[in-house]
Amino acid sequence: MLTVDVASEKQRQLAFEDWGEPDGQPVFLLHGTPGSRFSPCPRASVLYRLGLRVIVYDRPGYGDSDPQPGRTVADAAHDVRVIADKLDIEHFGVLGRSGGGPHALACAALLPDRVTRVAVQVSLAPIEDDGVDGFDWYHGMTEYNRREYSFSRPTHNGASPIVRLRTERAADAIRRSPGQMLVDLEEDLRDQDREVIADSGIRGMLLDNYRKALDKSAQGWIDDRHAFCTPWEFDLSAIKVPTMIWHGTADVFSPPSHSEWLASRIPGAELVFMPDAAHFTAITEMPKLMVWAATGRRW
Repeated sequence: MLTVDVASEKQRQLAFEDWGEPDGQPVFLLHGTPGSRFSPCPRASVLYRLGLRVIVYDRPGYGDSDPQPGRTVADAAHDVRVIADKLDIEHFGVLGRSGGGPHALACAALLPDRVTRVAVQVSLAPIEDDGVDGFDWYHGMTEYNRREYSFSRPTHNGASPIVRLRTERAADAIRRSPGQMLVDLEEDLRDQDREVIADSGIRGMLLDNYRKALDKSAQGWIDDRHAFCTPWEFDLSAIKVPTMIWHGTADVFSPPSHSEWLASRIPGAELVFMPDAAHFTAITEMPKLMVWAATGRRW
């Protein structure tokens, strides 16, 4: 683990890992929700073969990164820049999966002189766009996610008490048994999701990721939910770098319509739908998107 202090009104620590080929093409991988720097990622041997250097960090409040009360989606760009400066990386690609998608887009919009390409997989769209031009943010979403994001609508001082209570209870259960996260999702998993997480290697990475994400507190999870349900603090139309938006057509956790909406708002964005793929299929497709984000090469 490497850490870096972020200069602000109060010093805070960011924890990150630097995987793969040290002299390879750099790409930041922004983890899902809940998640950590141990998010599912291609093995080191695969990264070496692909010539990739992958940097993954704990968003504030997860793992070993200090909380950042009131953080927005846009704040991720600042943290990525700080880590890139620490590693003397001038230019880099960004890939965000699931809850990491909005944060990856923030980097592309706010760091145009540093980010070369951005790819997002199974991302959410801004909830503030719900109802705009007929966009239904909740359409096609599981009842679990509908309920959790409805509760996550902001109050004047941040996350509502019910969100904090529910999230802390869920995090406590996951600390006792990381597999509880997948148990909680079981009813809504598609067959395609079950096939992916049945792989022992992927399942092991997911459980390790959940455990380390919530080992110290549920704050990162709480703050992610709050950030998704408040203004992202950047304009999607400001993204000018090459952008690829990937989604499985059978995803019910973040519906495909969210990627359609993002692509319609980002100039020149390429929308890639994978027929019959579901939410967790993004993990198996990640190496392809990583190579594109880092180098522009297609599979």
